[in-house]
Amino acid sequence: EPTVRTELMEQIPPIAIFLQESRPKFPTAFFEYLMPIVVRYLTDVNNQVRKAGQEALLILLEQDLIAQSDIENKVCPILLDLSAPDSDDEYKVEAVNIICKMASMLSRTTVEHMLLPRFCELCSDGKLFQVRKICAANFGDICNAVGQEATERLLIPKFFELCSDSVWGMRKACAECFMAVSYTTSPEVRRSKLSPLFISLISDTCRWVRQAAFQSLGPFISTFANPSSAGLYIREDGTLSIRPSTQDVNSNSCQPSNNITLMSSSTNAT
Repeated sequence: EPTVRTELMEQIPPIAIFLQESRPKFPTAFFEYLMPIVVRYLTDVNNQVRKAGQEALLILLEQDLIAQSDIENKVCPILLDLSAPDSDDEYKVEAVNIICKMASMLSRTTVEHMLLPRFCELCSDGKLFQVRKICAANFGDICNAVGQEATERLLIPKFFELCSDSVWGMRKACAECFMAVSYTTSPEVRRSKLSPLFISLISDTCRWVRQAAFQSLGPFISTFANPSSAGLYIREDGTLSIRPSTQDVNSNSCQPSNNITLMSSSTNAT
């Protein structure tokens, strides 16, 4: 019964935590018994079971309970199979979504060598606009996961494609994550490539795209500033914030906050 399998998947993370804490007694139990179940249920015929499996996988990754070898030899291969061009549409959408979510939890080398090539392919998926939209909405997170060199060499060309996509929702998602993408690039790329691209979004024919671009204008401009003098920095959750100066901290003035969040980089994309 699918409900039984779903309930089982919900119990996997707490069992894994118990096994981790009791590793001397159960050194190979997770690897031998639980990990194969998680991987198998990512391809279950029931979508609720698959969803439970995906949530369990993310929790296990977040808690650092999956060995690097298992990630590279078991998890990534199944996600690459599910997101292949000839894969079922529903499986492909789910796979690209989980790839984007897990990118920030993996090592840069693993993301760049195993997942980035497929992500770049999915950005150009001409069959499913849902796949391209997930890529656009999470583009800033992928850039942050792979770093400047891979972003400028592989991702920026794909970002240009998505920013000129025929579906306005794609262009809107790009406008919303523009600051996060810009923050990952060099000042020269921001000036010579991203600035003209942003102007095209702020002049878009769709008012929803223009509105999203105007909301990202200030955060995008802030990426040109020197963090040491401007006091601007990016938090781990992807928000642009202001670091208070020593004078402000020591003053007795009543300020609303010492740490002001200006705008989320790549969340709330619709």
